[in-house]
Amino acid sequence: MDKTYRIIDIHTHIFPDKVAEKAVFNIGSYYNIKMSGRGTVADLLEKGGRIGVEKFVVHSSATHPEQVKAINDFIAETVKKHDNIIGFGTLHPGMKNIDAEVQRIISLNLKGIKLHPEFQNFSIDDPEMMPVYASIQGKLPLLIHMGDEKRTSSSPERLSKVLRLFPSLTVIAAHFGGYRMWDHSLRYLAGKNVYMDTSSTLAFLEPERAVNMIRKHGADRFLFGTDYPMWDHEEELNRFLHLDLTDEEKCAILYSNAARLLNI
Repeated sequence: MDKTYRIIDIHTHIFPDKVAEKAVFNIGSYYNIKMSGRGTVADLLEKGGRIGVEKFVVHSSATHPEQVKAINDFIAETVKKHDNIIGFGTLHPGMKNIDAEVQRIISLNLKGIKLHPEFQNFSIDDPEMMPVYASIQGKLPLLIHMGDEKRTSSSPERLSKVLRLFPSLTVIAAHFGGYRMWDHSLRYLAGKNVYMDTSSTLAFLEPERAVNMIRKHGADRFLFGTDYPMWDHEEELNRFLHLDLTDEEKCAILYSNAARLLNI
């Protein structure tokens, strides 16, 4: 495995050891896939270490409002223990006083927000989400799950509406802007003021199609992510390195774009 590239993995999930096995099982069941990791911090660091990941961006979504503070505290404690981990907090549209939790997330030294429309039961352009975006914009980047085979709640079209309403909101649209909705991503998001990550996509898109999407959107707006524990770090890097991209484009996507976004 080629370890000459500097790597930031922008998209990883971790869980407390006592619930990791159940959480990983539930994710695998929802997507009907065999999971590659155990979902623990130790397993993430071991697997990512095999390809030389320098920084891991970790997050976990709250499926109920009352989980938000506990998840954010867990992520923050993990960050304190590992200097190669960067934490993103979570919010939930059903919680009270979102502004206060955003400020607390900042005080915990977390560097962004992660939301998952399907698991958190909202649509990206729901009216109830507008106060969430208003509270985040200009303060923290938002990494949002995009695309679903069963629902349209995280569709690229919905996100495009939010981007128009909140032009100063920094968004990372996961999974090339829409898992299994890549044609819609090209139509509604390509070239827009949004980042995309490579997670949960390279195993499905033909390499030529992936390169075409990267270049139509802009390689300076793409970030490397594995979606651990769903996929194997070595396999994901191998898929990426086999894309017909220039060395400059690969370096940008694997490291420098994320370093710029996160002020590393």
